[in-house]
Amino acid sequence: MAPTAEESSRIAANRQAMAEYNEKVIAEFRANGGKVGGMMEGMPVILITCTGAKSGRQITRPLVYSRDGNRCVIVASYAGGPHNPPWYHNLIKNPLCTVEIGTEKFRARATPTTGAERERLFKQHAAAMPIFNDYAKKTARQIPVFVLERLD
Repeated sequence: MAPTAEESSRIAANRQAMAEYNEKVIAEFRANGGKVGGMMEGMPVILITCTGAKSGRQITRPLVYSRDGNRCVIVASYAGGPHNPPWYHNLIKNPLCTVEIGTEKFRARATPTTGAERERLFKQHAAAMPIFNDYAKKTARQIPVFVLERLD
């Protein structure tokens, strides 16, 4: 069942709650071949491991994704918060990442989209997961959309 915008916002607003939630989802994802329960149950979940923009350390985050042909699409909504999520800044500075989908793991390049492509991909993503429309209504910023292109 998809989370409500309020549930997502509550977790995103509390760093400790977000860290604990992410660790739980990552462990569950890896233990169950990419399947998770809770607020993300039934949603397509992907794990992205990227290099921290400031720390330089490897950071893994569970995100929901959609597909655009062979590419994966991720949206930096931060539950409609006023700022982009930390992983956005990591991918801008260090676009090479590791992606896990189910039991598959591969290297990818993250590229932010712009203009008509960004609009098309956001609408496509939100059509599959309408909560993203709620997030867009909650913020004045344009929510960034990335494509992940497989490298290996």
